[in-house]
Amino acid sequence: MTLVALGQREGFAMRYQYSEWDGTQEIESIDAKFVFDQLSDNLLYNGDAASALRDLMSRGFRRPDGTKVQGLTEMIEKLRERRAELLRSRNLSSVYDSIRDELDSVVAMETEALYEAEHVTNKIDPFVAEQKRLELSAMSDDLAQRIKDLEGYEFFSTQARQRLEKLVSDLREQLLQSTFSQMKRSLSKMGAKERQRLAQMLAALNDLLSRRAQGIDVDSDFAEFKDQYGDMIPEVSSLDELLELMAGQAAAMASFMASLDEQQRMELADLFEELLGDLDLAWQLEMLSTNLSSLGYAPNARPIGLRGDQDVSLGEVGDLFSELTRIDRLEAFFKNPPSPASLADLDLSDAGDLLGDDASRSLAELAKLAKTLQEKGFIDNHEGFLRISPKGLRRIADKALEELFSKLKSSGFGEHPSWKSGFGSDLEYQTKPYEYGDSFNISINQTLKNASLRQGMGFPIKLSAEDFEVERTEAVVSTSTVLLLDLSLSMPLRDNFLPAKKMAVALSSLIRSKFPRDFFSLIGFSEVAREIPIAELPSVTWDYVYGTNIAHALALGRKVLKGQSGTKQIILVTDGEPTSHVLPSGEIFFSYPTTPETLKATLSEVIKCTKSGIAINSFLLDADDHLKRFMDKLVSMNGGRVFYASGDNLGDFVLVDFFANRRSSL
Repeated sequence: MTLVALGQREGFAMRYQYSEWDGTQEIESIDAKFVFDQLSDNLLYNGDAASALRDLMSRGFRRPDGTKVQGLTEMIEKLRERRAELLRSRNLSSVYDSIRDELDSVVAMETEALYEAEHVTNKIDPFVAEQKRLELSAMSDDLAQRIKDLEGYEFFSTQARQRLEKLVSDLREQLLQSTFSQMKRSLSKMGAKERQRLAQMLAALNDLLSRRAQGIDVDSDFAEFKDQYGDMIPEVSSLDELLELMAGQAAAMASFMASLDEQQRMELADLFEELLGDLDLAWQLEMLSTNLSSLGYAPNARPIGLRGDQDVSLGEVGDLFSELTRIDRLEAFFKNPPSPASLADLDLSDAGDLLGDDASRSLAELAKLAKTLQEKGFIDNHEGFLRISPKGLRRIADKALEELFSKLKSSGFGEHPSWKSGFGSDLEYQTKPYEYGDSFNISINQTLKNASLRQGMGFPIKLSAEDFEVERTEAVVSTSTVLLLDLSLSMPLRDNFLPAKKMAVALSSLIRSKFPRDFFSLIGFSEVAREIPIAELPSVTWDYVYGTNIAHALALGRKVLKGQSGTKQIILVTDGEPTSHVLPSGEIFFSYPTTPETLKATLSEVIKCTKSGIAINSFLLDADDHLKRFMDKLVSMNGGRVFYASGDNLGDFVLVDFFANRRSSL
């Protein structure tokens, strides 16, 4: 049993009242930042908010307290397990067999009564008894005809006659329940008057459907129909909903019949017509099937192999096949929901019936994901498409930077931007507790605030050593950096794309937040290079082309750095040697392995960068011997540094080198 707590504030305490969760209570609101952080890697990899949300909904996630929110994949697996359990446990043939066996029992009871009356109590003439036995033995084996024969037979045994009457009554009741399984509560213990009303409801519905098929608007008439028969169609608010309901029930019965062998199917069809014929229901149901087909609701009679050991009564058939249909529909919806927000339209009570309360609660949380992330400003809806918002972009960048710094700090590397101690020239507008050796550039406001918080209100304010805080300062250094990011197809194929992009996002966040005077630009390259606006960085994905045009990337980087001040550097991140360059005609040349022409064009750009005072620092992923030999030539010409990195430490290397480069400029 799942319990939910409803909190009520009283003074400074919280009282909690617990009750079983029934799907109506409000669940705890989603921690939007926590969920968005779990989306960040997927957002960086694909750059698609809707795709990232679908992926998260598919795999589920953990709440801040560590409990699991089930994903759609897990729910699909549970639906499949439920379907398999139904298929391997239920025996459809038992519907036919149980009716046949009960009829045999009626005949056996009558035969036994005749024998006792003839040979024990002498209450029947032997000739009459023999005639009755002959009449019983001549009856048809066909179920419908056999019932008709028995109903026309004059029973000697009152108990046998009553047993037949009960069988026919039960079969009629079960058939109604199976045919109208969603209306079972209103059909329970249905007498002659109620059955007549059911026939009248079907006649009125068929009249509505016939007129709709002719193009007549019947919405106002349906409202009148609902007023009259609403108790028989609970929780149906429109004619379309009712059509879906009736079509589903028709499909369930059609699938049941299609799942039987030919003889059973023919005999049961005749039996059902016989059972419903005297209720004026057979004709109305036939008309309903015709009307549904004309309106595009033809039932899909799909045979299902249920050959288990557990018997199924006729009354359970509708529920059984309706459940299988609901499983199929829910699984299809989970496998391909139209949009991340579409889960909000799902009937959670129906899902809860099939999957349980925990799954229903998880669905309720998943359904709120897109709306909550929009309300908190992490994603927005632009002309019907979900996209990362500026706030979401900042959050992704800051999180990537936090992850890298947490790794650097654990390895002993600090985030101090300068080796030099002393009084810097530029205030950071932040303070820190005074430590021995710091410049005594006291922050008066923060120092007095600390003392007041420590000693409480009152004068005079007495200062203690631990109260002192000093202004943080940063030596003014200007660095102009262009990051060349390989977007060729080899990057995702070798699992290098995500760590490289995360590093780029972190570096841009670092410069934006810590060194706002620095210049930073991003250039992506594959067979050609292009400048990428920083705001679009989180949504950038790889190019579905081969080719590593380092020459074009260097040329564009040099152009971008022209006119910039301070230390100039190009950071090159790639996993391949140059295999592409731009021909004088403007066409793109590609060849793997690299050709002397491509190598010459690339090294020519290296020379131009060197003459322009631009250092090229390269970070290589999965470097082979060819790439290493190329980098040896690049370093000998430019004097920059080269690092052989992996996806796990690429970000560490780039940030450490970036800080080192800034220190060397002080």
